[in-house]
Amino acid sequence: MTIPGLLYIIAVILLVVAALPINTGRISLGLLAAAFALLGYSWDTITGTVS
Repeated sequence: MTIPGLLYIIAVILLVVAALPINTGRISLGLLAAAFALLGYSWDTITGTVS
């Protein structure tokens, strides 16, 4: 599995957990999931690799 794929899976898991009615304190899981998705999307640009 590629690193961007792994980052997308983490983002999906975080979004599912964010949808649950639990109190996570000051951490916004939705924003954290968005950050992981953006990192997965831009991974090739950040690392300079071409897929």
